Amino acid sequence: MAVFEIRNLNFSYPECTQKALDNLSLKVEKGDFLVICGKSGCGKSTLLRQLKTVLALHGEKSGEILFEGVILEKVDRRTQSQKIGFVSQSPENQIVTDKVWHELAFGLESLGYKTAEIRVRVAEMAAFFDIEKWFYKNVTELSGGQKQLLNLASIMTMQPDVLILDEPTSQLDPISASDFLAVLKKINSELGTTIILIEHRLEESFPLANRVAVMENGNIICDGNPKEVGELLKKSGNKMFLAMPAPMRIWSAVNSDSECPVTVSDGRKWLAEYAEYNFLKQVPIKKVPEKSDEIVVDVSDVWFRYEKDGTDVVRRLNLTVYKGEFIAIMGGNGAGKTTTLKLLSGLNKAYRGEIKINGRISVLPQNPQALFVKNTVREDLKEMLKDIPKEIRNNKFAYVTALCQLENLLDRHPYDLSGGEQQRAGLAKVLLLDTDILLLDEPTKGFDAEFKQMFGGILNNLLERKITIIMVSHDIEFCAEYAQRCAMFFDGNIVTEGTPQDFFSGNSFYTTSANRMARGIIFNAVTVDDVIFSCTGKSAEKPYNNIQIPELIEMQKKEVSEKSKKLPLWRKIIAIISGFIAFSIFIYATKIYYLSLLLRD
Repeated sequence: MAVFEIRNLNFSYPECTQKALDNLSLKVEKGDFLVICGKSGCGKSTLLRQLKTVLALHGEKSGEILFEGVILEKVDRRTQSQKIGFVSQSPENQIVTDKVWHELAFGLESLGYKTAEIRVRVAEMAAFFDIEKWFYKNVTELSGGQKQLLNLASIMTMQPDVLILDEPTSQLDPISASDFLAVLKKINSELGTTIILIEHRLEESFPLANRVAVMENGNIICDGNPKEVGELLKKSGNKMFLAMPAPMRIWSAVNSDSECPVTVSDGRKWLAEYAEYNFLKQVPIKKVPEKSDEIVVDVSDVWFRYEKDGTDVVRRLNLTVYKGEFIAIMGGNGAGKTTTLKLLSGLNKAYRGEIKINGRISVLPQNPQALFVKNTVREDLKEMLKDIPKEIRNNKFAYVTALCQLENLLDRHPYDLSGGEQQRAGLAKVLLLDTDILLLDEPTKGFDAEFKQMFGGILNNLLERKITIIMVSHDIEFCAEYAQRCAMFFDGNIVTEGTPQDFFSGNSFYTTSANRMARGIIFNAVTVDDVIFSCTGKSAEKPYNNIQIPELIEMQKKEVSEKSKKLPLWRKIIAIISGFIAFSIFIYATKIYYLSLLLRD
């Protein structure tokens, strides 16, 4: 019997003509490890939320979903809570208690289990997930990876039949993400739990799956084992192939007759065999643009802690960033990367050391919801343009909307968007600002492979305009492809830095799949494009690398300047009167102040 059987499912959000799910049918067998992937906004998260009635979003729905042979709506909430586990993108949004041990027991307590049984299950899961070392800790003391592991463990105490996960590794560093996915595979293979996983991070998740389903425009366009899906996407020319694991993309570009590799290990074997019979070209040293003489960010011996008696989160931090430079900062969860961005933006203040900023700063935070203040995406974007002339406002709005692929989302509430769509909407707001320094905190989180290329093109254009970019990211592949300088954050400060080629060639874990695949075979190969060039002498096509963002800011300044010179007579008179009244109030207040001093004497 199938765990889930979805029959002709349709779903539309309120006041939205386009269907989020369009006549979708899918069967999930017991014991499956199913990875669902697709472009951002294709309906993945909407589908997953339909699989548990308490999470289903409001909208117009038709078709039916069967859970273990029973229509889902007829399965009572207690059974759904116990048998259908759900892990979301943000670990903080699911944790409801203050202690680790209590969080593990909370679900069972809510279902009315006896104390003795709760203790047995909690102890078993704490041992299975290796949580014993931090069993009695406060939840606030945990790293992002530990919080997500706690979420998973607390759900598994209820022994669910199926585990549904919506981009659970999106906020985790590469090592924590790899560990988390390995635990999922262990749960699937050792406990027989069915796994349904949404991921944009396919390098690690693809090899774990026995099935992959690709979504597009609210429907399943491809379903099969990982190799079959990769080959079908390649043959059809679908852009989702850009998201396939590095070994598959390299193998495809080389046009080898060998079997398609999926894992890094398989890729190394294939590449070693290919190198025996074919000449591999040397990967050229990539030129890094010369640094400007102008320093825009200068951090000298900075220390910071959140509480007076707490532990230092940032310590002995020194950082120099030049005008027009793009530096990517990587490191584990809790290392102090986001805190550093907050220090640079002025949101936090260091208690020791000095930070010098030369220029205007704009920030895209890790959670883009912090930027949304209106009821629709359209209103949120136009709020950024309210002080500029209408003709420029309309041009700029239309261009940035198209650039960030928001045309069909403008009348949606920002909180109703998927994670990737929220990231694009947040990016659009930031691009509408006039800035010199751009701070980005996990900007590619939720982006699909195609939009990542477009985002890289946007950043390249900003660099051409001498805008400085400081990015905190767990997206190693993106940093290797687009950053000019990479730095490793550990124990509150930067411990090493270098060009992407030098930086990733020397790391074992904080490096790309292409580098792990080619290490010892191709010198200096860091990106997929490096390996493809070595094998074929050709570079992969990058259609979005030269995106041009119009210089609307300069037009805006000129227009405002010209309008200020041509104020009508009535506005000039009002301005004079207002100035006179303000001056009179100031004189009167000054007299009262000095009079009070005289009376006091």
